[in-house]
This record gives sequence, structure tokens and C-alpha cells, in this order.
Amino acid sequence: MKKNLLFVAVMAIVLLFTNEITAQKFAKLDKSPMDAAAYPASYKESNKLVKIVYSRPQLKGRTVEKLAPSGKVWRTGANEAAEITFYKDVVFGGKAVKAGSYTLFTIPNDNEWTVILSTAKNVWGSYFYKESEDVVRVKGVVSKSEESIEAFSIAFNGEGNNANMYFGFGNVVVTVPVKG
Repeated sequence: MKKNLLFVAVMAIVLLFTNEITAQKFAKLDKSPMDAAAYPASYKESNKLVKIVYSRPQLKGRTVEKLAPSGKVWRTGANEAAEITFYKDVVFGGKAVKAGSYTLFTIPNDNEWTVILSTAKNVWGSYFYKESEDVVRVKGVVSKSEESIEAFSIAFNGEGNNANMYFGFGNVVVTVPVKG
């Protein structure tokens, strides 16, 4: 009994004077946090058509052109290249695409963006992009937003199995139709 009481007393002192036993190092919030967008957007909806996971760079006084240079392949966000999953076969920007997961790249331009689905997996940035891994390339229509969009954003809007995917950044909005 005395041994048990001595053990409990020693453990209490150790716990009192140290937090190393339970301390855990957690990363600080990323400057370009990861986010996801899906259609249908309701988290209660389990029968999704599409979901995209991406990181959200912020302008912070910079231009869209600085972060997503015109005419160059962009990872479509920050950090890892965006990953898009289609849960059923779709027509993406007018082209047939099989259900599955793809890496999403874009090539920004003034009047249209080229939107690329690639077979590449686990890609950081667009540094190792290979055109030979393209599944499809489609054109995204560019329009202007009245209000500046500080953090790169992706959203979906639609009805039934027909949706539009929107990229928004600065005063640029790019639209690509997705039909299930």
C-alpha cells in the first residue's frame, strides 16, 4: 500500500511540474489554408457529383498576374496542386471525363483560362507538370467580379446534375460547366 501511495505521489509531482508528457507540437495556421468545394454543396448530401480540394492563396496587395502568371501553367491555388474528384462520369467543359480523381492545373489568360485535368498525383505546385499526363484541356470563360476576391476561391452552382464550377481571384471569375 505504501509503495502505491509513493508511486501516486511521485507521479502527481511529475505531472505538476512538467507538461512534456501531454505536450504536442501543432503546426500554425497555414498562410494559404486548405479548403474544399463540392456540388451539391450540402455536407449532408452524400451523392456528390464533384469535389475539389485546394489551398487558398491571398492577394495581400499583390495582383492575380503575380500569383497566377498569364500563359504559364498554375497549380490552381497554393501549395499542393488542386485535386478534383468526379464521383460519376461527367462532361467537363464539353469533354467526357471518367469518374475518378485528377490533379487540376490552369493556364490563365485575359479572355479565357485553359483548365487541365491531369493524371499526376501528389503534386506540389506545378513545377513538375507534364503535358503528357493531361486527360483533357478545356476552356474556362473569363468574366469580371464587381468586388475584389482577396482569397482564391472555388465554388459550384447548379441544378440537378448540371453545375458550373467557378474560380474567383481578384476581379477575375472563370466558369467551367460540369454535367453529370
